[in-house]
Amino acid sequence: MGAVIKAGTKLSSTVCQTQIMALRVPSDEIEISCGGAPMSAEDDDKGDINADLAGGTLVGKRYVDEGETMEFLCTRGGEGTIQVNGNALDVKQAKKLPSSD
Repeated sequence: MGAVIKAGTKLSSTVCQTQIMALRVPSDEIEISCGGAPMSAEDDDKGDINADLAGGTLVGKRYVDEGETMEFLCTRGGEGTIQVNGNALDVKQAKKLPSSD
């Protein structure tokens, strides 16, 4: 069961302390989860984290999907792995700048 998320929306994990803010999202319905449980707009009570999805999140890092069509900013780190529609997001890598010789 997905939902349409708008840029600027803050979502909190229901199994750890992770909180993210949507920076770039599609206009389609998407399902965002962390640690194997759906994320919520409220800071809900914490359940149990799925040990297989406990890769952790780092505060201040941007997380993107494989095609970099979606981007989320981690505003509070935690133990869970962020997923969109069942696919884990990766930390966005810095782009290399041309040398200035």
